Amino acid sequence: MTNAFSSIKQGLTEAVEFSKGKSSKAVVHEFSPLDVKKIRTKVGMSQNEFASAFGISVSTLRHWERGDRTPQGPALVLLNVVAKEPELVLRALAS
Repeated sequence: MTNAFSSIKQGLTEAVEFSKGKSSKAVVHEFSPLDVKKIRTKVGMSQNEFASAFGISVSTLRHWERGDRTPQGPALVLLNVVAKEPELVLRALAS
């Protein structure tokens, strides 16, 4: 087996063990709830600017800020990174 296949197989085995509640080496990343409006304010952008800069619809951003919906998946990851390193993300997106 190749190294890539072995790594994928190990990851899958760990994921299956974790899903069955067995002790495993799986790393689980959990994100705490975000205050999206606070993140946007910290960056110093309007709703339109923030949505445009990060590829989010203004409508979705408004729902997040009101608490009607919560960010999920890649959007949640992006917002966590923006919350911690906004200048870095903006610089990366500009290049």
